[in-house]
Amino acid sequence: MDLLASESSRLRFEIYIDDLASVIGHADRVVPLHDYCTGLLLPGDRKSVEPMAALTAPARTAPKHQSLPHFVAQAPWSDQAAKRTDAATSGQRAQAPAEIYATLLDEGDYHCSIRTMYRLLNKNHEVRERRAQLRHPVYQKPELLAEYPNQVWSWDITKLKGPAKWSYFYLYVILDIYSRRVVGWCVVDSESAVLFKVLFDDTITKHDVIPGQLTLHADRGGPMKAKATALLLSDLGVTRSHNRPHTSNDNPFSESHFKTLKYQPRFPKCFGCIEDARSFCRGFFDWYNQDHHHAGIGLMTPDQVHYGQIDAVHAARQLILDQAFRRNPERFVKKPPTPPAKPTAAWINPPQPKSLT
Repeated sequence: MDLLASESSRLRFEIYIDDLASVIGHADRVVPLHDYCTGLLLPGDRKSVEPMAALTAPARTAPKHQSLPHFVAQAPWSDQAAKRTDAATSGQRAQAPAEIYATLLDEGDYHCSIRTMYRLLNKNHEVRERRAQLRHPVYQKPELLAEYPNQVWSWDITKLKGPAKWSYFYLYVILDIYSRRVVGWCVVDSESAVLFKVLFDDTITKHDVIPGQLTLHADRGGPMKAKATALLLSDLGVTRSHNRPHTSNDNPFSESHFKTLKYQPRFPKCFGCIEDARSFCRGFFDWYNQDHHHAGIGLMTPDQVHYGQIDAVHAARQLILDQAFRRNPERFVKKPPTPPAKPTAAWINPPQPKSLT
């Protein structure tokens, strides 16, 4: 059986040869040592120099034949010397190469440079951070597609300033990313997964969402990552999705919605009490869902898109534009007018096309 048949066996063999050459102090003779050990492992009954040379280098048997006996018979090393070298370095294996290099020099010994030590360690995959530091996992980029209402919801929490300094109310908003409709909201005095459970249960019931239909996307805040939230979504058959850490672009719909809210001319600098905040948000969300013509959904209102009025609204707009064109065709130089395109799909992080190189 060929002991070097597999890739892993060959790799371990190469590492072994490098280690052996460094221990016996003959790094300049790695090639003959490699050939000699390879010959010992290869199939064959005769393990003398000539058959091994024929097996390891059939095309140049003569020069190989000369190098093998030189290594075997004339190399000035012994088992005892190798053992002494290994014993001298065994206590230094947990130290840095620079420390080992200096220690050996002070003891009157030199094997190789510091850079060579690092090269050999790196070749054997032994160069790493020695301190016990936290290694952050690689988070997968969320890629979510919504082609109809109640397929993907995004939710987030934002602060509303209260009457005193450092006092806040917390606005929870659940948004349908396809229609941009606010399907659920509440204003409370704290961030809590328990408070979100009440809101989400009510929203799911109101919109008749069946298990397995919905994906809920959020950032990595405390209530979003809480065990209570995870258990709630699991019980309801809702798929969880989260941002990558410190990546606000992974939740663009909620972020954009909060900007629309807080850039309203009527948005106050602070709220006198929690009822003031609820009253303002109630009026804002009614206007947003019913009257706000959203640029991201063809200048339709969220209610029109959410409740399946896209085709009717688009056809009515096209009819008006056709009438305008017939009355004054000279005003439309390039082509007859058309209304903004109908919304077809909403993405969170659409996949990028692979470049052909």
